[in-house]
Amino acid sequence: MTRRLTVYLSLLLAIAAIYAQVRHFDFVNYDDPDYVVENAHVRAGLTSSGVAWAFTSGDTANWIPLTWLSHMAVAQFFGLESGWHHLANLLLHVLSTLLLFAVLHRLTGALWRSALVAFFFGLHPLHVESVAWISERKDVLSGFFWMLTLWCYVRYTERPGPRRYALVLIAFCLGLLAKPMLVTLPFVLLLLDVWPLRRIGLVPRDRSVIYRLFTEKIPLLALSVAASFATFFVQRSGGAVLTFDTVPLTARLGNAFVSYCIYLLQMVCPVRLAVFYPYVELPLWQQAAAALAVFGVSALVIRQWRRPYLAVGWFWYLGTLLPVIGLVQVGEQAHADRYTYLPLIGIFLMAVWGAEELLGSWRAPAWLGPALAAALCLASVAVTWTQLQYWKGSESLMDHAIRVTSRNYVARNNYGAALRSRGRIDEALVQFREAVAIRPRNLEAQNNVGEALMQQGHPGDAMPYFLEALRLKPDSPEAHANLGSALDKSGRSAEAVAHYRQAIQYRPAYAEAHVGLGATLAAMGQPDEGLRELFQGVHLKPEYADGQYGLGLVLAEMGRTAEAIEHFSEAVRLQPNDAAAHFNLGTALGAQGQIEAAAQEFRTALRLRPGYAAAELNLGKALAYLGQYQDALAHLTEALRLDPNLTDAREAIAQLRAALGRS
Repeated sequence: MTRRLTVYLSLLLAIAAIYAQVRHFDFVNYDDPDYVVENAHVRAGLTSSGVAWAFTSGDTANWIPLTWLSHMAVAQFFGLESGWHHLANLLLHVLSTLLLFAVLHRLTGALWRSALVAFFFGLHPLHVESVAWISERKDVLSGFFWMLTLWCYVRYTERPGPRRYALVLIAFCLGLLAKPMLVTLPFVLLLLDVWPLRRIGLVPRDRSVIYRLFTEKIPLLALSVAASFATFFVQRSGGAVLTFDTVPLTARLGNAFVSYCIYLLQMVCPVRLAVFYPYVELPLWQQAAAALAVFGVSALVIRQWRRPYLAVGWFWYLGTLLPVIGLVQVGEQAHADRYTYLPLIGIFLMAVWGAEELLGSWRAPAWLGPALAAALCLASVAVTWTQLQYWKGSESLMDHAIRVTSRNYVARNNYGAALRSRGRIDEALVQFREAVAIRPRNLEAQNNVGEALMQQGHPGDAMPYFLEALRLKPDSPEAHANLGSALDKSGRSAEAVAHYRQAIQYRPAYAEAHVGLGATLAAMGQPDEGLRELFQGVHLKPEYADGQYGLGLVLAEMGRTAEAIEHFSEAVRLQPNDAAAHFNLGTALGAQGQIEAAAQEFRTALRLRPGYAAAELNLGKALAYLGQYQDALAHLTEALRLDPNLTDAREAIAQLRAALGRS
C-alpha cells in the first residue's frame, strides 16, 4: 500500500511540477476562439439554453456535448481567465494518469512497470498538445472516461453482474459524449481479455468463449456504431469531411501507413513537433515502405503468441488510431500529435514489458533497468518542458510551427493574426499573403489579407480578397461582414447594409456584424435602428471594444452623453491604446462639465497619437477653461499648425490673446 501511494504521489507531483506553468498561458488563436473565447454559449456559463445547445450543436463540426458543458462550467466560475481553463485540462490529465496506473496495476500486479507506463503517458512530449491546448479539452476529458471505463470493466470481470456492467456502459457513454474517438474502446476491451485478463487466448480455440465475450461487448459496440454515424453526419454537415476528389483514396491509404510510422518515430524522437502538419504528397516508396512495416510488425507480434502483451499493445495502437488515421479525412492536417493521446499507451505497454523481459533474458545487472528507466523519464521530462514553452501564446506557437514544417499555411495565417493583434500590421500582412500563396483556397487567409489592408486604410484593395472569400464560401458570415465594412468605408453604405444583414442571417449571434450594421445605419440617418443593432452587438460580446466605442459615438450624437461616457470608458478599458476612444471620452466628459477629467483624456490621446490636431484643440480649450492660459495657447497654436483649416483653433487663440491682453 505504501509503495502504491508513493507512486500516486510521485506521478501527481511530477506532472504538476512540469505542467503547472500553463496557468500563466494564454488562449491561442487556433480553435480556442471557436471553443471558448468567441463562443457566446460557452461564455455565458451553464444556462438552460446553453445545455440544450450543447446537446444539439454541430459547432466545430463535432458533436461533443459533455466537452461543451465542461467549458461552460469553467466559464461559469472563472470567466475568460485562461489560466483556469488550462488548469481544468491539467486536472483531467492528472486524473487520467493516476487512473491508468490503477488499472494497469490491478490488471497485472506489476507496480513499477505500471508506474512507468503511466509516467510516459503523463509526461510524453507528444501529449503536450492535448494538455496545453484548451480546445483539446475533449482529449483529456474523453481520456479520463476511457480510463474510468477500463477501471469499471476490470471490476466487472472480477465479479460479473448487471450493476457493474451498467457502470461500464455509463462511463463509456460519457466518454463518447466527450469525444467520439472512444468508439474503439470495445475493441480494446477484447484485447485486454487476451492479456492481461487471459479470459481468452491469443489464438482462441473455444468458440463458446469467443461468442460469450463478443456478445458481452454488443451493447458497447452498439453505442460505438451510433456515435460513429452521428459523428460522421455532423462532420459532413459541417464541411469538415474532405471528398475523394480533394484527397483520393490511394493518397489516404498511403498517408495512413506513413502516419502510423511517423507517430512511432515521434514517440522515440519527439522533436520538431508542430500544432499543424500540412497534408503533402508522399513519394510512393515511402507509402510502400510504411505499409510493409505495419504489416510486418503485425505478423511478427502475432507469431510471438507466447508474449501476448506485444500483440495487445500493437493492436491497441493500430486500432485506437483508426478513427483519426485519415481514411475518412476530417480537416486538412496530415497527422496530429493529439491523436496519439490514447493510442501510445499500447506502445508504452509493449516497450516496458518487453524491456523487462529482455533485460531478464540478458541477465543484466539489477541496477541497469531502473537506471535506463530513470534516464528515459528525465529525457521525457526535459523535452516535454521545452515543448510546453511554445504553447505560451499564439505567436510563439505559430512561429515554431513555421520553423519546423514547410509550406504551413495554417501556421502562417495564425502567426499573422497574432502579429496583427499586437499592432504589427505590415508584418502580419506578409504572413497572410504567404498563406494565400501557399493555399489560395484558404478562406480565413483571404479574409485576413483583406482585413489587414482595411487596417492600413485601403478598403478598395481589400474588396477583391473578401469577394474571393465569398466565392470560396458564399455563406461565410465573416466574408459578408468584412465586405460590408469595406463597402461602407468606400461610401457604398446601402450595399454594406445588405452584406451585414447576410452575415447576421448566417450567424445571428455575430456581434461584429451587428455593430457594423448599427454604425452604418446610424450614419445613414437611421439612429434608432442603428442603436438597436449596436446594443445587440455589445450584449452578445461585451468585451468587443469597437462595439463599445461605436455605441458611444451614436449615443453622443443623440445627446445621451452620460450613457456615451459609460461606453467610451469601457472601450478605453478594453483597448487602452486607442487614441480616438480617449479623445471621444474626453469630449463627452467635457460636455458633462468634467473638464479636468476631459483634459486628462486629451493628454492621453496625444501621448498615444502625437500630431492629433483635434485633441490639441480640445485640450487647449479645456486648459483655457481651467485658467491655464499659457499652456492652452501652446496647444491651440499647435492644433492650428497641424491643421490650418481649424477655424475653432484660430478663434480660440484670438479670444485667449485678447483676454490675456486685457489682463
